[in-house]
Amino acid sequence: MTEALLDRIETLGAKLAEAKASINRRFIGQERVVDLVLGAMLCGGHGLLVGLPGLGKTRLVDTLSTVMGLHGSRIQFTPDLMPADILGSEVLETAPDGSRAFRFLEGPIFCQLLMADEINRASPRTQSALLQAMQEREVTIAGQHRPLGRPFHVLATQNPIEQEGTYPLPEAQLDRFLFQIDVEYPTRTAERDILLATTGIDEARAHQVFTATELLEAQEVIRRMPVGEKVVDSILDLVRACRPGEPEGAALADTLSWGPGPRAAQAFMLAVRARALLEGRLAPSVADVAALARPVLTHRVALTFAARARGDSIASVIETATARSLRLEAAA
Repeated sequence: MTEALLDRIETLGAKLAEAKASINRRFIGQERVVDLVLGAMLCGGHGLLVGLPGLGKTRLVDTLSTVMGLHGSRIQFTPDLMPADILGSEVLETAPDGSRAFRFLEGPIFCQLLMADEINRASPRTQSALLQAMQEREVTIAGQHRPLGRPFHVLATQNPIEQEGTYPLPEAQLDRFLFQIDVEYPTRTAERDILLATTGIDEARAHQVFTATELLEAQEVIRRMPVGEKVVDSILDLVRACRPGEPEGAALADTLSWGPGPRAAQAFMLAVRARALLEGRLAPSVADVAALARPVLTHRVALTFAARARGDSIASVIETATARSLRLEAAA
């Protein structure tokens, strides 16, 4: 590692600490969630926030837009939402001289940070409108390729699929999310702090720490961080252990119907660097792979009918695969 890169990493680490402090003043008691969302943005990826209504997911995304200095848009997904409501559409306009021409009206997706609120309440047709945008950072409308903002991130919130009026996200779209981030109930102490901080006259405000240009530079720094061979091998061991069609995944052949593809390994390679940086370290370790197994893999595997009948859960399967492939305790 060069001295110049070392200086950039240390400077970025200090700014990230300030950003986390600003976010945690408004989104209280969910430090792990904040770390994962920041990690997704440092990697240039997207995050899927899963949790019950009222846990602050919308508040978190709104705060991130301020702290990271990004132009944000919000879309409330509903069953009657159409793809044109997201992407935009062409309208026929009449000029003063009587001539007519089509003009494109940009939809809310033309931004830098898109909040897709309750994404699984829209129909699959509408959900699929995000597929090209999330992967290629552009959309094709009326035969024209239209680039999106730089950087471009989607932070989607999702209610548990057991709730009424929800549609499961297609596998192709799930795979485009770098992380699935489970937002759980706060602890009693954290909930007390939330009550005191949000029900008075004055409420904490977030302040801008990054600009869009600085975030792009941070994403470049992440890709320059070295990753040891042991960490790379651990990533490959874990990803391939969760593929029922691979020799390494033979033990899960009757448990998983399908497993993660190469995009999961790519997510690991970026995410372990981001986690190391957020914790003030200069290089990732095998422990980072273990800690990120659930956020990276949960939405990229599916249980077989037999596994569901046995009462297996995706979380327990990932923990078992992690312990077996990385030779770590499941609690790690």
